[in-house]
Amino acid sequence: MKVIICGAGQVGWQIARHLSGEHNDVTVVDSNPDLVRRATDSLDVQGIAGFASYPDVLDRAGARDADMIIAATYSDEVNMVTCQVAHSVFGIQRKIARLRSQSYLTAIYSDLYRRDHLPIDVVISPEREVAAAAMRRLSAPAAFDTEVFMDGQAQLLGVSIGEDCPIVNTPLRQLTDLFSTLRSIVVGVRRKGSLFAPEPNDQLFVDDECYVFTHVDDVNRTMEVFGKEQKKQDRVVIVGGGNVGLEVAKTLEEQEGRIRSKVIERDRPSAERAAEVLERTIVLFGDGLDSSLLSEAGIARADAMLAVTDDDKTNMLAAVRAKAEGCPLAIALINDPTLVPLMGPLGIDAYINPRATTVSSILRHIRHGRVRQVYSIGDAEAEVIEAEVLSTSPMAGQKLRDIDFPEGVLVGAVRKDDQVLRPTGSLRIEAGDVVAIFAMADDVPEVERLMQVSIDFF
Repeated sequence: MKVIICGAGQVGWQIARHLSGEHNDVTVVDSNPDLVRRATDSLDVQGIAGFASYPDVLDRAGARDADMIIAATYSDEVNMVTCQVAHSVFGIQRKIARLRSQSYLTAIYSDLYRRDHLPIDVVISPEREVAAAAMRRLSAPAAFDTEVFMDGQAQLLGVSIGEDCPIVNTPLRQLTDLFSTLRSIVVGVRRKGSLFAPEPNDQLFVDDECYVFTHVDDVNRTMEVFGKEQKKQDRVVIVGGGNVGLEVAKTLEEQEGRIRSKVIERDRPSAERAAEVLERTIVLFGDGLDSSLLSEAGIARADAMLAVTDDDKTNMLAAVRAKAEGCPLAIALINDPTLVPLMGPLGIDAYINPRATTVSSILRHIRHGRVRQVYSIGDAEAEVIEAEVLSTSPMAGQKLRDIDFPEGVLVGAVRKDDQVLRPTGSLRIEAGDVVAIFAMADDVPEVERLMQVSIDFF
């Protein structure tokens, strides 16, 4: 497939990395020659320096025979015009745009994106993706990572293994016998910085980070098995009242129950805007690193603190300060994946990677076949792919034990009709079943072959 990616920033680069690694013909376009050079030097892609919305630039990028264009520059307007030019001038069939301004995303204006108006097939909103990720973090506060699958019936949990974990040094095979009714399975383990798919005889050790796939009804019990206590989040402090913080606060206001939240924003216009939009949330104007302001926000009595400013280091310091003031759960928004290893030493409980959430959202829309969801883990080290099994798939009609999965692949759950099942060797996979598969990055192409899925589109 021939793909043009407009914008060579963090999101564009990661999408280019995914697609070029799977032998697609990828061209990256950016107005910054240095970013284009970085992409062409480190990835198997072509690069064009220029403004993505200019027809001659897209022409040089090969738009006349491109299958798809992904507009992920920093400007909403450039992304929108790029899709219009791609449609009107070059007839590109599939157009994806990243749009950040909430004004463009209001539901009452959704007609704007019809093919005879502004032809964008898929609109991705990083703010909404990050707000959704924040809500998932709050729903499983003891997990450092979480994602929902199978229409909300299953959940992926990232759990740190502490000294008080009751199943330390227990072979994973024995967990099935010990907790026979628990619909959970460990699909990935990070040990000393390296991520791998565990085998049945592998054990979990203190300081491991493991990824567990579980039925949504078994989340609390699963966390208890791993020695984690779940607590309802009634009081939340949000540091950062920009687009992301505002979206999180609005989402909290819409939740059932009376979640009391406060927003701290240091930019006066942003703080005033947040105060106008939010109905039940208190907005405080000031620096989220100011201990007196945090005290005024009630950080010591808060159940959780979310630091979602546009500066990674500010978010990390705010989370550290909140923990020092007595907040039990601190979550930081981190764009730079190289800062993630500092989370543990600094005592920060969890992080949200907006790049990973946006990349996962875009990948979900560009994989062909019956792929329903893709979630990128870590620095694109692995993926969890949810897809419907086609009748042409080599998996159809086979028991799980007889399917030749690569070493870096584990099935996390299988849904038959409306029932989500824990995978066992004797479980037979039929056409129409939905499977969730954890796969190391190198094994994704083989998983796609097994599922008769390719990086392509209809």
